Amino acid sequence: MSDEDRYVFIAEWYDPNAALLRRYNLIFYPKDASIEMYDVKNHRIFLKRTKYEDIKFEDLFVGNKVNIFSRLLHLVDYGDQYTAHRLGSKKERALALIKPDGILKMGEIIDMIINSGLTITKAKMIALTRDQALDFYIDHHAKPFLHELIGLIISSPILAIEIFGDEAVSVWKKLMGPTNSSLARSEAPGSIRAKFGTDSIKNAIHGADSVASAAQELEFFFPSNGGCGPSNTSKLSNCTCCIIKPHAVSEGLTGKILTAILEAEYEISALQMFCMERANAEEFLEIYKGVVVEYMDMVVELCSSPCVVLEIQEGNAPKRFREFCGPADPEIARHLRPQTLRARFGKNKIQNAVHCTDLPEDGALEVQYFFKILNN
Repeated sequence: MSDEDRYVFIAEWYDPNAALLRRYNLIFYPKDASIEMYDVKNHRIFLKRTKYEDIKFEDLFVGNKVNIFSRLLHLVDYGDQYTAHRLGSKKERALALIKPDGILKMGEIIDMIINSGLTITKAKMIALTRDQALDFYIDHHAKPFLHELIGLIISSPILAIEIFGDEAVSVWKKLMGPTNSSLARSEAPGSIRAKFGTDSIKNAIHGADSVASAAQELEFFFPSNGGCGPSNTSKLSNCTCCIIKPHAVSEGLTGKILTAILEAEYEISALQMFCMERANAEEFLEIYKGVVVEYMDMVVELCSSPCVVLEIQEGNAPKRFREFCGPADPEIARHLRPQTLRARFGKNKIQNAVHCTDLPEDGALEVQYFFKILNN
């Protein structure tokens, strides 16, 4: 990377006031982490070159959403040949599917994905119907193990994840290990199937073997035409809401937080990655407006980059889970309750790793806001 490098992206922003989709050239200068924006339609500078440390070089790839001064910009294309050549040539997307037998190990599997250098760009917990499973495994219809495979995949929820990175398909294939878990233990002992698989069917995960089939599989779970694919698994009752905050997601803590929640024997009944618009973040956190002085900072954090939202099932969930998250200030949490999530993973009162429902009666409402309202 030379001192004069600049990377150009075509970015779109939906302006709710004018009900218009506005298009910009977003230019990023790695040397000093500065950005500028150019209004494509009006042929003028929209934002002069400004240092903006909230955006990282690894956040810049086609398909991602980045938050710049409270505008959620969708990066839809490369803005010049240099950027396309430097950043786009090796980048691939692939589907990482955690099967029912691997779901209780999803935190550790996500950790392994992140540690391999891949980025998680979408995630959704899903319960497939038999027909959907047959559609997904259409290439296996002549195989003798089809019945057993379908039986497993529809037995309980699965987690569909879009992963992104340099040669993602082959990196993921290597990380998975051989299909047969016993073979994986002898040939690739560090692989996911070696660690968490049982046999050739119960092998914890699924992944495509080519770039073409990876694209097909992603389209099944995350349709590019704006459809929402198979529905989420939220139950919307007897539950509480947990949000793994954007700073924790971008710091690679998602897997560790999920593992801590599962080890404490909480049931995660729904999970989905969301990119919040500022207006939605304000609406969701409105209960804190005028109550806590950090309200605006909380809004800015929640819409700064993707977050992961969980529905936690349990009769007395809000009160007990809130205690498990710990005091809002991680410093206080570390003194008083060092084993809580915020003590272990939080940085400060705003970037405190997780949001959790405060009032028992709000648990289902907060979950509905994400899994029912925003999901539509």
